[in-house]
Amino acid sequence: MLEGSNLLGALRQKDRALLKPFVTEVQLSAGESIYEPGEVVRHAYFPRDAALAVFLVTMENGEVVETTMVGREGALGGIVSQGRVPCYARSCVMHEGSFFRIASADLEKIKEESPQIRQLFARYADCMMAQVFQAVACNATHTIEQRAAKWLTAAMERTGESEITMTQEQLAAMMGIGRSYASRVVQRFKADGVIQTRRGGLKVLEPEALRARACQCNELVKQHFDTVLGGVYPES
Repeated sequence: MLEGSNLLGALRQKDRALLKPFVTEVQLSAGESIYEPGEVVRHAYFPRDAALAVFLVTMENGEVVETTMVGREGALGGIVSQGRVPCYARSCVMHEGSFFRIASADLEKIKEESPQIRQLFARYADCMMAQVFQAVACNATHTIEQRAAKWLTAAMERTGESEITMTQEQLAAMMGIGRSYASRVVQRFKADGVIQTRRGGLKVLEPEALRARACQCNELVKQHFDTVLGGVYPES
């Protein structure tokens, strides 16, 4: 029942049964928009299995920065807020796949019925906030190579696959750097046999070598997930 979402899987069976009649499954392609800034959030989405989404913020100069990655450990839209509210950042699909979708209005009614569902989503909001805080600190203190290795490792862990649908442009946007900087790091990883590039993405050949080059920010986020929502963050 509602398999493929670690977050929903953390609920008791009777709480999943409350959600199930209102949940539909949708297939979304890489690059497909989920929300646009200012758009009223009418549905919440739960990535399943290898599906992966990202939040993007557009700066005043038009530059787009990807800020948060969401896989099967999490959800997008209206999880904690009361009612339908405007979306602040754009979100889109990074790695195609299946998503569970539920209308915000239905989700609000179910949260009133079940304190356990309400608490689970509140705990997830805390974990997502920790992820954002850590990303801010990471961007200010760690090298481009450390950050690139961190993002690639995080994507690999969330999808559970060694092949990652992430172009060099996407990696640069996620890190808030120029494409040329991202390209240099990717070529360095490639030359050392850590990754292999392909059209539209790359394949991690040496996961442990990639983790060794990463900063510890992703590990700190995982530790917080384990403390607040044990068993929800995907295992390596």
